[in-house]
Amino acid sequence: MTGLSHLDESGRARMVDVSDKPATARTATAVGHLRCRPETLARVRAGTTPKAAVIETAELAGVMAAKRTAELIPLCHPLSLTKAAVRIEIDEALPGFRIEAEARTTGPTGVEMEALTAVTVACLTLFDMLKAVDREMEIGGIAMTSKSGGQSGNWGR
Repeated sequence: MTGLSHLDESGRARMVDVSDKPATARTATAVGHLRCRPETLARVRAGTTPKAAVIETAELAGVMAAKRTAELIPLCHPLSLTKAAVRIEIDEALPGFRIEAEARTTGPTGVEMEALTAVTVACLTLFDMLKAVDREMEIGGIAMTSKSGGQSGNWGR
């Protein structure tokens, strides 16, 4: 089990000790999508879905989720985020919604999980708000697109 930071010497799960790591500026971005029927997009554009403000509500849900990531992921460190943003755009070609999230902090550990959680919960919120009009929706493509800061440096897809 050597080399796995979330396991102790006996193979038990543990939170990584980041006490001695320097605080640095860290950023992470993630993406995902929700595929739906073209008719569903038309109803969102027209504001005729049973639940109003679909995109705005899902963006807010994603931000709220980023702030609570440590409550959802057992070994994730609670972080003081300096930024959490979610942007949702309609993509007629998909058809569906493209979701992008960005999380930032200055601290000893990264914000990848916060960005991924924000995208995932935004997708789930869109699904919840639109399930009455479209049962064939599909969530997918959730992935990190970039991260910066920390010992491992910058990375981008």
